[in-house]
Amino acid sequence: MTLLAESTLPLPMVRRGKVREVYAVDPQHLLLVASDRVSAFDVVMREPIPFKGAVLTRISAFWFEKLAPVFPSHYLTASTDEILEGVPALRGHREQLEGRSMLVRRTSPVPFECVVRGYISGSAWAEYQRSGTLAGEPLAPGLVESAPLEPPVFSPATKAETGHDINVTADAVATNLGQDLTDRLRVASFELYRAGRDHAASRGIIIADTKFEFGTDSGGILRLIDEVMTPDSSRFWPADGYRPGGSQPSFDKQPLRDYLAELRSAGRWNGEAPPPPLPREVIEATTLRYLEAFRRITGQELETRA
Repeated sequence: MTLLAESTLPLPMVRRGKVREVYAVDPQHLLLVASDRVSAFDVVMREPIPFKGAVLTRISAFWFEKLAPVFPSHYLTASTDEILEGVPALRGHREQLEGRSMLVRRTSPVPFECVVRGYISGSAWAEYQRSGTLAGEPLAPGLVESAPLEPPVFSPATKAETGHDINVTADAVATNLGQDLTDRLRVASFELYRAGRDHAASRGIIIADTKFEFGTDSGGILRLIDEVMTPDSSRFWPADGYRPGGSQPSFDKQPLRDYLAELRSAGRWNGEAPPPPLPREVIEATTLRYLEAFRRITGQELETRA
């Protein structure tokens, strides 16, 4: 499988994100291509992470198919053969597409991320320590880091092209989108989270939190879009090592974040672009985390032959 830092395909580009390129296939369809780029502390690293794009695409495809009875999505296919057959302009570009591309319905995205938190961690824990709240709303007193939230909390956030997303209240979403759509988003997010959480638990993984994105298609149908319960959009914790009261190991780019945090603590990197070069062992350790997440969630091994 080809290492891909950036795709260049003969289709109109809709946008290039930190990880994905989005191309217009026709007025009704988009092509998503997940590169092997990786970011940390909102900075994109120079070095790509082998197999990362394939892991993100194939885990999302797994979830889109598994969660289809729960909620409709924009997903059509992640089969490279089917994409090449349906989009003749891409023939001759298999290397850029293999394992990392997805054909989807075009939608108008909802301008909020729908985060569900089953455990308190990350920015939610930081706010709770300061004020006992999440997005300004009180949480139960006496929580410790990584404690379960019973019941899980719907915690929407603004979408940010750069920098961090900002947690907001459901009332703020309702003011922007209307109460009916906000209620639909909340219900769908909880249903999707519960289904994903239960499957992951059977595979020895705790999904501590995750974000969902939604969009409306040309027929007015609300659909789940973007990526679903991947290591980039979720916190995956190994259930057998879970200990509330502190941070948890995770199946994502933790080796990369740990390395960069050490550099920042030592004053060898200021946390801004340009990023420092990554040692081979950090790249390899990060790859292994992503591959293990794929194996655990799907029950399959990712094909990693060149």
